Amino acid sequence: MDIVTLNVGQGALAVIRHNGEAIIADSRIPPADDERVANVKGILTTCLKGHYVRGLILTGFDSDHAHASGVSLILNKYRPDWILYSKYFKDTGEASRVFKTILQHEKERLNTAKPFYRYSVRVDNVNSRFLPGLSSCFSFELFSPHIDDMDSSNDSSIVLRLTGLGPGGFSYLITGDTENPRWEVINNIYKNAMESDVMAAPHHGSKHSTNAETLILVAPNTILISAGVDNQYGHPDREAVNAYVRAAKHVFSTNVNGGVSLITSPIGRRDFKTEAF
Repeated sequence: MDIVTLNVGQGALAVIRHNGEAIIADSRIPPADDERVANVKGILTTCLKGHYVRGLILTGFDSDHAHASGVSLILNKYRPDWILYSKYFKDTGEASRVFKTILQHEKERLNTAKPFYRYSVRVDNVNSRFLPGLSSCFSFELFSPHIDDMDSSNDSSIVLRLTGLGPGGFSYLITGDTENPRWEVINNIYKNAMESDVMAAPHHGSKHSTNAETLILVAPNTILISAGVDNQYGHPDREAVNAYVRAAKHVFSTNVNGGVSLITSPIGRRDFKTEAF
């Protein structure tokens, strides 16, 4: 199993691979006039070659996570079986374009040999937090969102542990843009049930999403930050990075050295290496 965290600027796009299957998390693609577009598309082509793309997870509907051009590329070129997103809709032009793309793809594949399924999830409206039938190589455990804390798009983000099954598999906590008030609730409910080998830094390393108790409960070996070079938000915050360094053995970010993509893979029992490329 490995995780490819792509350098897409200020946004998120990751590919998780294991035993010939792949899950894509988020869909940010740089603007068309950005020189990184060709590089991102090339990395996707290379890292997904020979892999069956089972699904696409959109952690939220802000455009740095759910971008229509990225969704269109993934659905049309890699044809996943399903898309999973938060049971929350952000009323913006970009979110509307994303939904239009999803619905069009669903319609085109209706009554075909490979239909396309949509799963809209909240912790309070699923039969089980352990989402069944999505993959033969991964398990999916949902921690958020919940109807009681969906007063903002950030706190409506999906928090989900993706675990590779069998030898070589490990756990990866996907966190979206979840902020501290929601983390406090999640901490109280799930405690160390969230423990994961690798953690995606919430909200690109914002200090408003960096919760000390969460880091203790997750106890990650490695934290991966997806943030743009010299972005307007100052992500990752120095305060957040300091907290990550105290909590995890390894911390890596895409916004260093002019922008890098990262590949993370196991090198031993609960230890991992991450290489920039």
